Amino acid sequence: MLRAVTELGLKTRFFGGGMVGLQFTPIKEQFGSKLNGVINYDFWIPAETMQFPGILDFLKEYQSKAASAGVDPLGWYLPPFAYAYLQVLGDAIEGAKSLDQNKVGDYIRTHEFKTIVGDVSFGKDGEWSKSREIEVQWQNISGSGLEPFKDAKTEVILYPPEYKNGTVIEPYSDIKK
Repeated sequence: MLRAVTELGLKTRFFGGGMVGLQFTPIKEQFGSKLNGVINYDFWIPAETMQFPGILDFLKEYQSKAASAGVDPLGWYLPPFAYAYLQVLGDAIEGAKSLDQNKVGDYIRTHEFKTIVGDVSFGKDGEWSKSREIEVQWQNISGSGLEPFKDAKTEVILYPPEYKNGTVIEPYSDIKK
């Protein structure tokens, strides 16, 4: 879809949405500057507003092993939350003093957890008490390969307000591809 809209020169105010896949570094590398102006969701990027205790150390370790393991070289999308979920589970087992799934589940639903993706808590239904999704827009990407994506300079957080680090650029059709 992204290739088609750039080839056709789509004229619109905004473009994006729930586009699964654009969060992975190899896909970002493939599209490069064609991502400029696209608005999408993500869960974590290394913006200053999202640098929670332990996250950068975790990513440094992850990235040191990523190339030899053949996985996403930056690992911003899924690895931080996979690790955080294990932090929650470990803390819940320790807090409940049990491996009984009902006791662990009760503990998870009634406590807040300090993780590498920030403080996390869950409601009675097991969902996050507060969504951890962020809305982002890619901006000012030039060049190709991994380099434009090594930091948060080209991926700006638009929402929620507590993580926001930039403003939307519009219209989409005027952004240099």
